[in-house]
Amino acid sequence: MSDQTSGTHSGHLAEGPPHHVVTVDPIEQVDRSRAMRRARWVLIVVAVLLALGAVRTLVGRYYNAHALERQMASQATRYVNTVAPRPANGNRELTLPGTLQGFVESPIYARTNGYVLRWFKDIGARVEKGEVLALLDTPEVDQELNQAQAARNQAAARRALAQTSLTRWQNLRQKDAVSQQELDERTSAANQAQADLAAAEANVRRLQELQGFRRIVAPFAGVVTKRNVDVGTLVNAGNAGTNRELFTLAQTDPLRIYLYVPQAYSQQVKAGQNVAVTLAELPGQVFHGAIARMSSAIDPTTRTMQVEVSLPNKEGRLLPGAYVQAQIAGKAADDPQTAFVVPTNTLLFRKEGPRIAVAENGRVNLRPVTIGRDYGRTVEILSGLKAGDALILNPADSIEQGEAITVMPASAPAASAPRAS
Repeated sequence: MSDQTSGTHSGHLAEGPPHHVVTVDPIEQVDRSRAMRRARWVLIVVAVLLALGAVRTLVGRYYNAHALERQMASQATRYVNTVAPRPANGNRELTLPGTLQGFVESPIYARTNGYVLRWFKDIGARVEKGEVLALLDTPEVDQELNQAQAARNQAAARRALAQTSLTRWQNLRQKDAVSQQELDERTSAANQAQADLAAAEANVRRLQELQGFRRIVAPFAGVVTKRNVDVGTLVNAGNAGTNRELFTLAQTDPLRIYLYVPQAYSQQVKAGQNVAVTLAELPGQVFHGAIARMSSAIDPTTRTMQVEVSLPNKEGRLLPGAYVQAQIAGKAADDPQTAFVVPTNTLLFRKEGPRIAVAENGRVNLRPVTIGRDYGRTVEILSGLKAGDALILNPADSIEQGEAITVMPASAPAASAPRAS
């Protein structure tokens, strides 16, 4: 039994799967460990390199952004040229433009309808008051006058008959041959005839006056400055519609000048004050007049006061309609210098009022100013500036308070300086 059991056991061992024993080589295990460590170091190095690249990129972007900001700030800075204000004339003389006008200027129209039969005075002719300028032919008025005279004669005849009848009826009434009612009727008829005669005579006088208006006469002594008619011209009475004046007459001695004084100077102007008048056509010659009257009120629209200047013109050298410059002498200013003369291209006109851009410590300061006299290319500033201010030339409309600017050197040529925009 022992053998069977042994055999059986041996048989079972022979039928089972064989068992393999794995043997690890120590040298191979060391190499594998080294490879793993080497791989970890490679990963660490790659990670470090990637991190350094990211940091470099971020730093580069940061510096690029700051450089771009500096470049944009440099480009946004305005480059400007400046000028200093010039002190205004201390004697405060006021120079204003004006137009010479005749002391009396009158267009002359016809007072009756007709045709020009003759004209006697042409432009430039000096005439006396009442002198005939033209003669009209008035056939319609002549016919109306003839009819009116005939009607007056008829009215006179009726009046005579009515008066005779009234006298007769008054006698009959004294004899009680007629009633009082009949006498009253005759009296009324006589009065009516008298009124008709008066009306007819008034109509005759009216037409006679119209006929007398065929003589166009000068209403005052002066110079004929316009003649708009010729022989045969049809003229109508009055100046309504499209009627043109026949003549224009002007009294040229003295002449008048209407000036408009700014409100800032209205207190310096007085009646009787001397006025020096100059013309560009007569250089070096000064004509002296005086302020005749003032409106004594400020026009709220223009903020000016109207002043009338009387200017003698005995020699007739000054012509009505001429453009002149009138200088009114004022008192010297005792207060510190507050008025300056600046170029007109330094002014800014905003809805808040006129402004001047002043460069202060690299920034723009928009100063409110009060404008005085206009000299053309320059203008007087009464307040808002002080000596030594740096006024920006040609300031852009978009310039703002506190904006950064760079002032170009005065010695630099204007062409090299970028224009403010």
